[in-house]
Amino acid sequence: MQEKAVLLIETEDERGLVYKVSSVLYEMQINIDQNAEFVEKDIKRFFMRSEISGKFDESELLFKIKNTLPEKAIVKVIPLKKKRIVLMVTKEPHCLGDLLVRHKFGELNATIEAVIGNHDTLKELTEKFNIPFYFVDHSGMSRHEHEEKMAEIIDSYKPEYIVLAKFMRVLNPEFVKKYENKIINIHHSFLPAFIGAKPYQQAYERGVKIIGATAHFVNNNLDEGPIIAQSVISVDHSDSAENMAGLGRDVEKIVLARALKLAFEDRVFVNRNKTVIFE
Repeated sequence: MQEKAVLLIETEDERGLVYKVSSVLYEMQINIDQNAEFVEKDIKRFFMRSEISGKFDESELLFKIKNTLPEKAIVKVIPLKKKRIVLMVTKEPHCLGDLLVRHKFGELNATIEAVIGNHDTLKELTEKFNIPFYFVDHSGMSRHEHEEKMAEIIDSYKPEYIVLAKFMRVLNPEFVKKYENKIINIHHSFLPAFIGAKPYQQAYERGVKIIGATAHFVNNNLDEGPIIAQSVISVDHSDSAENMAGLGRDVEKIVLARALKLAFEDRVFVNRNKTVIFE
């Protein structure tokens, strides 16, 4: 029996959907503690997120709600609990360090099960927080072989999300497909500008007046997955590419933490190559 959960619904839009869902909840004596809904009118798609409470059987609730909605409705009942996550890193410490501190003080709404690095640079930092670090060297291996070794470790922890905390390698389509809509990346640019490598150098050469960071789900188009969170700061002609990179690191930490908070609280729907977010 559940007591508190998040109810997520995505379906074809039609009249009376909120009434139908709330009627089922009322019949089962389930309270709606918080509710939000949105309709994407171009494709007639309905999204709804409700925080619910009361003693109820999850299977019964799913059956009754699905029975009252259009045939292909997607309905999820997710218990309110911390998510299990695995982090992937390369050499840069700022995002990893921020997440480790947040985790230590209970601010992350997740448990970091492990950190995997293709270099061992961040092993000491990780282990200071009593979290296992796995060094999976990519030297002498194909990208596919390297990812298979990482996937073995990831799967042993059964995470709900994989966070690329400055993991600086492009992932193969097979790996991305295996963890579809479960991989969250932080990119050091305000996408869609300056995709790929060295975005701060690109920004400097273009003479931009703002730089930013973007957290997004990973898909098989480089740095083009559905965006979860973004932010920017101002720069000017006196800032070098190195200065921009230093300023950008602070933005990256904040944007990644914000995106993870939204994802871990089940506030994000992936809608084609966009997101619907209930904050």
